[in-house]
Amino acid sequence: MNRFPRFDEYKVLFYRILLAYLFYFIARILFFVYNRNLIQIDGIADIGAMCYHGLAFDTASILYLNILFIVFSIIPLRINHSSRYQKILLYLYFVPNLLGYATNFVDFIYYRFNFGRSTIAALDSLKHESNKFLLLINFVVNYWHVFVLFFSVSYLWIYLYRKVSIQYVKHHPGVAYFGTSFFSFLIISTLIIGGIRGDFKKSTRPINLIDASRDVKNVSQADVVLNTPFALIRTMFSNNFKKMNFVDKATIDNFVQPIKYYKNNPKSKLNVVIFILESNAKEYFGSFNKDSKISNYKGYTPFVDSLAQHSLIFTNAYANGYKSIHAMSSVLAGIPSFKDAFTSSPYPKQKTESLVSTLKSEGYSTSFFHGAPNGSMGFLGYANILGFDHYYGKNEYNNDADFDGVWGIWDEPFFQYFNTTISKEKQPFMTTLFSVTSHEPYQVPEKYKNKFPKGDVNIHQCIGYTDFALKQFFASAKKETWFNNTIFVFVGDHGNTIFYDEYKKEMNKNTVAMMIYKPNSNLVGEHKEYAQQIDLYPTILDLIGYNKPFRSWGRSLIGDKVVQPFVIRYSANLYQFMSGNYICTFDGNKVIGFYAKNDKDLKRNLITKRNAEMDLIELKCKAYLQDYMARVMDRKLGEHSR
Repeated sequence: MNRFPRFDEYKVLFYRILLAYLFYFIARILFFVYNRNLIQIDGIADIGAMCYHGLAFDTASILYLNILFIVFSIIPLRINHSSRYQKILLYLYFVPNLLGYATNFVDFIYYRFNFGRSTIAALDSLKHESNKFLLLINFVVNYWHVFVLFFSVSYLWIYLYRKVSIQYVKHHPGVAYFGTSFFSFLIISTLIIGGIRGDFKKSTRPINLIDASRDVKNVSQADVVLNTPFALIRTMFSNNFKKMNFVDKATIDNFVQPIKYYKNNPKSKLNVVIFILESNAKEYFGSFNKDSKISNYKGYTPFVDSLAQHSLIFTNAYANGYKSIHAMSSVLAGIPSFKDAFTSSPYPKQKTESLVSTLKSEGYSTSFFHGAPNGSMGFLGYANILGFDHYYGKNEYNNDADFDGVWGIWDEPFFQYFNTTISKEKQPFMTTLFSVTSHEPYQVPEKYKNKFPKGDVNIHQCIGYTDFALKQFFASAKKETWFNNTIFVFVGDHGNTIFYDEYKKEMNKNTVAMMIYKPNSNLVGEHKEYAQQIDLYPTILDLIGYNKPFRSWGRSLIGDKVVQPFVIRYSANLYQFMSGNYICTFDGNKVIGFYAKNDKDLKRNLITKRNAEMDLIELKCKAYLQDYMARVMDRKLGEHSR
């Protein structure tokens, strides 16, 4: 007796899924052929690489579209092999597959107008067209060859599907049949989860559009790596971007001033070193809590606290998002994330003015460091979009002896690698390091198990360890020739585990540590006004005397005398705009509440007692959001002219 009664069924299932991979490969090659003038490649090896890296995205799309087909193919009904059941499976297979597959063919043509794979944003735009039928007819007439190709390839796919069929076998309802079916179901379900996510690594969130940019030589190649069904599915529930029309352009220019231009400092070639510190909330830093009046307060960052005495610290600073990748776009490009992450939206792959592009235009070399496996968190993909010259991750570190077993290389050795690597760079340079260790499961290296205070919550000893890693980095870096000619920026990416009740209040939950240090300078003191991650981009350009206009929604924290201090973020399902004496909460259509700036828990709504300042804050909030949505959606993040 066959110990694996359903072997023939699984073999045919594998064949049918393999067919989908074959036809996705054909679509990818056709997409490249149609758009070869828009895709920069160096030779056939690049095409092979794009096809290889595209397998992960094909896998996700194929599994999404075939989930019902796979489930009904493997559930043990004992009639799976019957002709009637197989006919049902044929429809379950081809209806979603061909509908999804057709979108690839639409992009053969649409790409030359959109310069990106179609996302749900394209369908949102189509909803507003009144002549959809005429547009379809026009497309069919002008691009008839695409339709011929689609139906020809689809016919071949159906033909090959029918070439292999399941042979009739009479199954007995015994232990072998149901036992092997259950075991197979568990294995296939696990493979489906891993395939949809992109891999099985804990340190990587499900792959997204920006991940297509992580292994390519040019960002245009990312569109060959992608497929259109993936782009549509992944953005289906992450596109709350919509145009707003609250104010006129003059109001935006007056209150937002999206194009900044500073002349506060002489032009210089100072190096820029940015530490984006994982989960480094303001709560953990003694130097940021001197005035907090928290009973029996304890901090866990003795080194940063000592450095803070010689730095400019921002004790009222906020994150402009709630995930690590949000901090990357906020800090480096001044692009916040609201209800949906900008980097997970349909819009990140566009020309973007940022610290990377502006400093490269000034002759800076640029690099990004993150000790996790390359591609983790989406950093590598977005780093390529921004145009970093070099990316250094766990792969480049190349020593798994220092791997923490979960996320990446321990902070202390990776910070030393960071110093060694940038010390070989030609000056001036701009470099960013995103730390790793202060993350669940909140472990420190074995040799430091009892070195750092365990504190009151799980993350406290990790904060102490990262602080120690910074101390070791500075002990090494200050010996280098570049050290005294460098601006050091420290900022937490978002908050984490909260211990003190003060930080459980709504307006304190995502406050982060933010500090700028320049050796032997007068850049010292405490900045108590509102600050946010998107302010660092214009602040750094102001500090080095960058003397050209540039796009920025933030403001220079050391020299902007026109745009008043403010914070804009999204939390508790509302936009929150903080400025002057009030906090404004806005649902995207109307203001929901006004609160005094010290009412951190938003307990007393003052909306019935509106005054002129509240009206002005509402106007500013609407102006910022309107300009943000328009520039992101109209792909004008690269504009920097007046």
